[in-house]
Parts: sequence; C-alpha cells; structure tokens
Amino acid sequence: MNITHLSFLIIVLVGLFFLCAFFAASETSIMSINRYRLKHLAKTNNNARLIVKLLSKPERVLGAILIGNTFAMMYVGSLGSQLGSDLLGEWGTVAPALLGTFILIFAEIIPKTFAAHHPEKIAYPLAIPLQLILWILYPLVQLTAVIANGFLKLFGISRAKQVGDSLNREELRTIVSEAAHFIPRHHRAMLLGILDLEKILVDHIMIPRNEVKGIDLQDSGKNLVAKLSHTQHTLLPVYRDDLENIVGILHTRDVIDLLAKNEINEKTLLAVLEEPYFVPEGTSLHMQLRNFQKQKKRMGLVVNEYGDILGLVTLEDILEEIVGEFTTENSPTELEIIPQEDGSFLVEGGVSLRELNREYHWDFPTSGPTTLSGLLIEHLEAIPNPGTSVLIAGHPIEIIQIKDNMVKTARIYKKKIINV
Repeated sequence: MNITHLSFLIIVLVGLFFLCAFFAASETSIMSINRYRLKHLAKTNNNARLIVKLLSKPERVLGAILIGNTFAMMYVGSLGSQLGSDLLGEWGTVAPALLGTFILIFAEIIPKTFAAHHPEKIAYPLAIPLQLILWILYPLVQLTAVIANGFLKLFGISRAKQVGDSLNREELRTIVSEAAHFIPRHHRAMLLGILDLEKILVDHIMIPRNEVKGIDLQDSGKNLVAKLSHTQHTLLPVYRDDLENIVGILHTRDVIDLLAKNEINEKTLLAVLEEPYFVPEGTSLHMQLRNFQKQKKRMGLVVNEYGDILGLVTLEDILEEIVGEFTTENSPTELEIIPQEDGSFLVEGGVSLRELNREYHWDFPTSGPTTLSGLLIEHLEAIPNPGTSVLIAGHPIEIIQIKDNMVKTARIYKKKIINV
C-alpha cells in the first residue's frame, strides 16, 4: 500500500472518529438540556429556537443521530481492520479490539460525559449541523421509522404518544423544593403553600363550631356592648341563642358610630348585617379562594350536606396557608401547646393537626380528623379514659384530661425511634 493511500485512509478514519464523537455528544446534550430554560432562551437565541424545533419531534432527530452514528461506526470498524491488517500483518487481528476500546473511551464515554455536564455548551453549536444532517438523512429516517413502527404493530404495540413537558403538582413541588440555591426559603415555602391549596380542604383549617366567637342577639344590651367593644375580630357571625340560628354577618366598622352613640340593640344590629355566606364541607382551599374573590366575601360558614354548621373559614385562614402566620396576636398553637422540661408537650385536644405538623415538623395524618382529639378518638375507636397511652406517627401520646366526650388535654412525647 502506497503512503498516499495510507494517509488518505488514516485521515478518513480520524474524520469518522470525530463524527462518532459528534453524534455521541449531540445525542446526550440534546436529551439532557433543560427544556424549561431552553424555552426561555428561545425567545432571544436562534440556536435555542432551532433546538426547540428539533425536539418538537424527537424521534426524527434521534433517528438521524443513530443512523449517522451507526454508519460511522461501521466504516470505522471496516477501515480499522483494513489498516491493522496492512500495517501489522498477523498482529492486525488485534486492531479491532484496540480500536473499539479507543472509540469507546474517546468517542463515546468522554463526549457523552462532557455533554451531560454541559448540555447547553454542546447543543447550541451543534444545532445547525444537526439540522443539516436531519435534512440529508430525512428519507432514510422516515423509511426506518415506517419499518420499525410496522414491526411494532405486528406485536400489538402502537406508536407511543409524545409525552409533553407539562408537570403535575407533585413534580412541580419537587422542582421548587430542589431550587434551594435559586429561591429564598420563605418564597419557596409560599410556592409550596400555593401548590398545596388544591389538596387541602376548608375542613382542615376551619375554626370548629364550638370555638366560633360571635354575637348572640339574646344577650342584654350591656353584654352586646361589652363584646363589641373588646372583640379582636373584624367580622362576627350574629345569631339567636345558637349558631345554627344564624342571622347574618356583622362588620365591626359598621357599629363604631352606634357604640359611640350608645345605640347598640337588636334592631340597630339587624339593620347593618350582611347576608351569611355558606361554604360546603369538602371544598378545596384553591376553589374557596376563588369563590371568596367572586363573591367579594372574606368569611364563610362551613356546612355539611344536611345544612348543619360545622365551623367558620376566613380569607385570612387561607392566605396564612400560603404565607404563614401574619397576625400580631398570639397564635393558637402558642396558647394551646405548652413545652415541658422533659421535652414533651401538653397539647389541648382542639389543636389542629396541620398546625402541629407545620409548627413542629411532625407527620400526624391529616386525611381524616382535623384535630388532635379527633385523631385520638378515631385511633382508639372509643372515648378514652385519662391515663390511656397510644402510639401515633411514632409519637407516644398520653391522654391527660377528658371533657364533654372529647380529649381536653394530651401529652405528646418526642418521636420514638424504633430499631429494626
């Protein structure tokens, strides 16, 4: 073999080697690139727009890459065997093995590893060459796709629909949770709170009926004045004798003049009341937030299927699920949970399980009862006696006090570590 021909074969072999590296890096970079960042950059970057176009039909660009890489590998093997035989004689039989190892390391592993770590640096410069290769190989790509799909149909496998870039709520939660270096902690908590609105119900955050503060028109004028003068609430339900006999909703701003003139009585209060707004139990916070906006309301009474009032929910309660506590007065958890010297907590039975989980990072189940008392009674399937102990979510809990068929106070110990 003359030197000119040998040089030509070596140059072709080196060119094919770089072509294999090109296809390997292209495949990995295109598939590894961040689709959402790509869509953002496509607004100003031509190469990014081209990659978005290529990825709109990924089977085509992948087909072109695999076809090109297959032919390049075939010719590398053929030329490598020929050169090995011509240059090494009997030892030429080891040439394919040596060449294969060289290609595996330098034309596959290294290009793909670098492309996986720097997909944008690789994909953007290669976008135009890839488009050109796809145009050249398009007939062959279509032919191989038809043949492949035909064989798949023989086995009852239809062509899979393209999976879009849409994310469900849990996937989006994962992205937000892992974006610690880009989103401040408080902002991240707010975003996660918004995502949770869809699965949290008004039942979970409402003020239970027995804790609702309101105005009873049956009270004497003196008591009415005292309640209105000392209330910390802006909106108050007004009823006769019992919350079930709701009359309306009172905005305290509407009685400032009446208080100043000492004209508080049933007649004057009825004149400034708003119609009560009712919320069906089981309504998600996401939907209720929209309903409050549509109805121009800030407070609603939660009712069951029989129309019985279960509790009260406010716009403030929903917003606090997103941004956290923002009122200046003591939160319910500060008033109803007392830390003990041994590390345990004395907790009132009416405390919300969601509040416990959020404040102390516990994991009590919230799919059923919404309060600690309800959880204990459901778990024990009976009204427990004081001194009864139970293990829930890894926490030993001791019943301290029972009142009116409810757990009044319980002691929650630190989570018990069980060695397996």
